Amino acid sequence: MRKQSTTSRRRDDVLALPIRLDRSIRSQSQQVHGALRTGIVDGLLAPGLRLPSTRGLAEQLGVRRNAIVAAYEALLSDGLVEARHGAGTYVAARLPAPQVAAPVAELDIRIPPRRPFALGCTLVDPVLLRRLAAASRRRIANAAPDELGYGDPRGSLHLRTEVAHYLAANRGVRCDPSCILIVSGTQHGLRLCIDALLAPGDPVWFEDPGYVASRYTLSTTGAKLVPVPVDDEGIIVSSGEAAYTAAKAAYVTPSHQFPTGVAMSMARRIALLDWARRADAYIFEDDYDSEYRFAGPPLTALAGIGGERVIYLGTFGKTLFAGLRLGYLVVPPALVARVVAARAAQDRFPPAFMQDALADLMADGVLAAHMRRMRPRYRQARDVVAEALARHGKGSLQLAAPSQGLHLLATLPPAAPKGTAKLIRDRAGIECRLLSDARIVQRGPDGFILGYSGFAAKDLADAARRLGRAAQDLLGAVARPR
Repeated sequence: MRKQSTTSRRRDDVLALPIRLDRSIRSQSQQVHGALRTGIVDGLLAPGLRLPSTRGLAEQLGVRRNAIVAAYEALLSDGLVEARHGAGTYVAARLPAPQVAAPVAELDIRIPPRRPFALGCTLVDPVLLRRLAAASRRRIANAAPDELGYGDPRGSLHLRTEVAHYLAANRGVRCDPSCILIVSGTQHGLRLCIDALLAPGDPVWFEDPGYVASRYTLSTTGAKLVPVPVDDEGIIVSSGEAAYTAAKAAYVTPSHQFPTGVAMSMARRIALLDWARRADAYIFEDDYDSEYRFAGPPLTALAGIGGERVIYLGTFGKTLFAGLRLGYLVVPPALVARVVAARAAQDRFPPAFMQDALADLMADGVLAAHMRRMRPRYRQARDVVAEALARHGKGSLQLAAPSQGLHLLATLPPAAPKGTAKLIRDRAGIECRLLSDARIVQRGPDGFILGYSGFAAKDLADAARRLGRAAQDLLGAVARPR
């Protein structure tokens, strides 16, 4: 029998199809395994193909022979190759059909640029960031074994205790830490409440105009939104009762209505609480920016005067920064078990380290000091915007400097043609939401929801100048408010 030639033998030990190793992977065996796996799964290496010997492929790829051995063993475990005794290693005869990579459909995801007058921005405080970073490092470095395992669905007891102290002192909400849940922001908390307390199709009163993100959260969970108008005393309870008395819940922003900025009067608060008791309904109180009140102490929260029907939603996103993704729920004792069950079914429990680090800052007074530093800066930002709009708009826009919060509302004259606000915004080249975006029922004049937190005074003044001049130019002969 004629012996196989050296040339033929070498040809058998070379993979005809070149494969590319990912040299960013440290392990040679993982480099080879990944490359061969991709070739097999994508159909480039055909079923039944004999693979080169370990020595031959090692020489071809310039890697150690034991790396090829380990890669072949991994492919054998995957079921992608077959070892035939005395005959070598072959690509498996039966494989799934090759997957064709399909492009992801274009998603309508828009992250607003960080420029005036985008909402949800806060000033970066280097002092606070250094303290938070130090606290989080310390918490991770000194973590006890039980802090590294599964946790309470409600979140860190340390942070829940600090939140309870803060709410009692600043918002008039007296609650036990056992009734508080730490969540990943207001919308997460609202979603938990909906899942636990409402059924799809349940009617929910919603302030009109109101907060767009919460409207979206409620709508996507199947709630039936009932738009209820607001006036200078807040939500008009009688209108809600006339429109839909059988609603199961109401979403409100009583301390600083979004976007109008009005505070709900005590008469309306009592009327809303009375309605909730009669209707056996829940009230979702979104207290999104009460920390920044510029005249006098913070207002007492609705949950502070009618806690048995009110679920209170608070956030650290405005106090600190949105990327922190920390907020909290205060739930009436009778509802805690239901909301905790909903939480456990979703993400089980929140990460512990940042919660405890933040609680350390609260306990040490660092967070309170941060808010004392920020209040005058945000008040100055509010004044800069209001003064520039008044000066350059020359009566084209109606506005009132709010006594708290991180945005103000500037409205057009009632006679302004439809679409004027968008034209003005485009000409001014600013980033802001329109008042019409916040409405379910389009009624009344349009306007601009202007976030003034998180930006330098010079940039705010320049943006307000452009907005005021654009409003004056485009309104033209439209009658201006006297």
